[in-house]
Amino acid sequence: MTTWLFRGLVLAAGMVFLRLAQGTLINASPTNAGTISLILVLLFGVAASIWGLFDGLSDARANPDPDRRRDLAMRWLMAGLVAGGLSGLVAWLISLFDAAVYVDGLITEVTVFAAFTALMVFVPAMFTVSVGRWLVDRSRPDEGPRHHSGTDVFESVLDEGYEDPAEQVAVAGRREESWRQESREAVREVHETVQQRKYDLKRGSEET
Repeated sequence: MTTWLFRGLVLAAGMVFLRLAQGTLINASPTNAGTISLILVLLFGVAASIWGLFDGLSDARANPDPDRRRDLAMRWLMAGLVAGGLSGLVAWLISLFDAAVYVDGLITEVTVFAAFTALMVFVPAMFTVSVGRWLVDRSRPDEGPRHHSGTDVFESVLDEGYEDPAEQVAVAGRREESWRQESREAVREVHETVQQRKYDLKRGSEET
């Protein structure tokens, strides 16, 4: 199961539970309906925030280079959409058998309410994702700027796990020679193409 789907299903179940609790609590204390609804929404946002914080911490620890970190924004956007649409549909189905659940029409539940739920998932989660990454980066010693320009033959060989220095040098030399040969062939092909083009143009002008 994909990570965003799992999060969406869990949060959808949580939202359905909160709406059932909302109906029960409001029926018991109608005068506090606004306060009850606000507290339940905040609890839902806190749950998404805590999960997002753990995502940010784990991603930053697994990928020290910020350029190689996962796209958690898409993960949490999809999770929010799943949570919103599914919870709205389930709550509407429950309302057919339990009048205590406060719901609107089916279209409203799977559109307006779903969008609100997705927002309550995405915004807090992405905020705490950023906080989690910042906390890990702050605690990590400064390694200086990272340079990714160009390709180092010896670094690519070392990345592949060659432990013998002589073998590293030999492999790097073979790769460098191979790349140089490929470059020479590419230059020769371009040169031949240009020369052929010049010849064709000259021949065409002589024929005219």
